[in-house]
Amino acid sequence: MSFPRYPAYKPSGVEWLGEVPEHWETIPLKHFADFTNGEAFKPAEWSDSGMPIIRIQNLNGGEDFNYYDGVVEDRYLVHDGDLLFGWSGNRGTSFGPFRWSRNEVCALNQHIFRVVPRAIGKQALYWILKAVTAHVEDQAHGIIGMVHITKSDLGAINVPIPEPLEQASIASFLDRETAKIDALIAEQQRLIELLQEKRQAVISHAVTKGLNPDAPMKDSGVEWLGDVPEHWSVTKIKRVVSTPVTDGPHETPEFLDEGILFVSAEAVSRGTIDFERIRGFISIDDHNRYSQKYCPRRDDIFMVKSGATTGTSAIVETDIEFNIWSPLAVIRCGPEALPRFVLHFIRSRNFLEAVALGWSFGTQQNIGMGVVENLGIVVPPLEEQRQIISLLECAAGEANLLIVEAERSIVLLQERRSALISAAVTGQIDVRGLAPDASAA
Repeated sequence: MSFPRYPAYKPSGVEWLGEVPEHWETIPLKHFADFTNGEAFKPAEWSDSGMPIIRIQNLNGGEDFNYYDGVVEDRYLVHDGDLLFGWSGNRGTSFGPFRWSRNEVCALNQHIFRVVPRAIGKQALYWILKAVTAHVEDQAHGIIGMVHITKSDLGAINVPIPEPLEQASIASFLDRETAKIDALIAEQQRLIELLQEKRQAVISHAVTKGLNPDAPMKDSGVEWLGDVPEHWSVTKIKRVVSTPVTDGPHETPEFLDEGILFVSAEAVSRGTIDFERIRGFISIDDHNRYSQKYCPRRDDIFMVKSGATTGTSAIVETDIEFNIWSPLAVIRCGPEALPRFVLHFIRSRNFLEAVALGWSFGTQQNIGMGVVENLGIVVPPLEEQRQIISLLECAAGEANLLIVEAERSIVLLQERRSALISAAVTGQIDVRGLAPDASAA
């Protein structure tokens, strides 16, 4: 669908904006919005009860909250419908504006601004901030996936401001049109979920029943495993590792703008080690000290052992230097178990159900190291392990291609969404007649 343009334009005097509608103004953000940074809650102040603390990982709906049971200043309180801006986070995910939606009052952690509009509608300000986020990311400090921006730099950015009724028209238009795109994205995400479920079913059958449907079976003696091929060994994870199951350091390091990559659960939450989603950088001294306990090696398997993604696993496929934090358990296989077979096994539905039975609940899901190493595992002969790995990699190929295609569709829809927001907010399209109830926006 094509949209009309405004009758006349003028130079905005702002490089990233170019021309804007002739009757619009360009004003620094600080003139019509107040930005208040959150409180620097220390880990020692976290509690199992009290007021939820909004951290970066909670901005996209994450339910893994820490709590604070002390008194919180009013300026750090966040209510349902408040506008927030993650000023230190990952490009495309936790960096930029968010409309907070939660019934209970929460406390705001550092690295997030609470944004209070002045002489502008909250919805209009939200879309303005969405439109400038790409520009903000370009100007932000930091490398890899993490970026941050100061309050003064953000407030100094010039943005286009139409008159109030037109602001409402733009907000109403974008609310409606982005909702349509979001619905299409949700359809593709559901397709990906169905493909992943099918892929997991194939994995679960192969690593617990084998490839020969006529193979004699035996009772594994493990309730959640059921019958397994008669010639397979049934043992515990601690019997197939070359070193004891371990985890990362149980302390919060000082994060730096550069240094050694430091990985935690969010980098493993999608089943791979995503170095665009690192927690930050640590010093070489911290890395050397942590490495006395554990230093990552190719073919090591990480399993998230705490938080919303408990049980998610990934294998190290790189020789780059990095280190990990305590939410990750490490399985390093011995000679009788091939790492990729073990990876497939711990991704099976059977094993994940066992993990769910073994975790405890405090403020979040958590499974202990002793529980992990005592979970059951099957060990086929090495050649059969290789055959299962080969079959699963081939069988998963078709599903992976369809998943990639759906992910590509999502990227295109997200790009269209971003382009539409930018065009409407910067006045490259005229949507005044396309918002039926602009006055209500």
